[in-house]
Amino acid sequence: MILPVIAYGDPVLRKVAKEISKEHPKLDDIIANMWETQYHAHGVGIAAPQVGLSIRLFVIDASPFADDDDLSDEEQQLLQNFKRVFINPTILEESGEEWAFNEGCLSIPDVREDVFRKETIVVEYFDENWEKQTETLSGLAARVVQHEYDHIEGILFTDKLSPLKKRLIKGKLANITKGKVNADYRMKFPQLKKKR
Repeated sequence: MILPVIAYGDPVLRKVAKEISKEHPKLDDIIANMWETQYHAHGVGIAAPQVGLSIRLFVIDASPFADDDDLSDEEQQLLQNFKRVFINPTILEESGEEWAFNEGCLSIPDVREDVFRKETIVVEYFDENWEKQTETLSGLAARVVQHEYDHIEGILFTDKLSPLKKRLIKGKLANITKGKVNADYRMKFPQLKKKR
């Protein structure tokens, strides 16, 4: 089922999400709905708070990035097959140089800005089969995980911008909360009672 994406300004996007257990109600359905919602919105990742659930869960399919000719063959190969479910993840380590990349977010349509993040991470999580995984990721794979991980920590990419950049997009963000934005997927806006 395609769910409405929660828009910027909703308090659920600012909460630190709670860990879940294997017995979490309808977890398989939640994961399936998140995949369907993400693909419908043409995203590469979506976190549970973005569909209104304050739980430590996100899904990523970074294969759209694999077509980037600026990437090495090795990175293209990794991204082509980078489809994961992250349950109760923990980023154990961030290392390397900070580098900029133009990020966007399904909850913040029509806003894209350069965000600096560390190059390499070590992340530990449970997959959809509740098997514990530990991965070292670099480049775009690491970045997408960092972006989605921020969501379950109540952090948005706009929080990482300079004070000047934040001032420049303030009007756009205010409009998003009021539903004054064009998105080609269903959204739920905090200052509108109905979904659009």
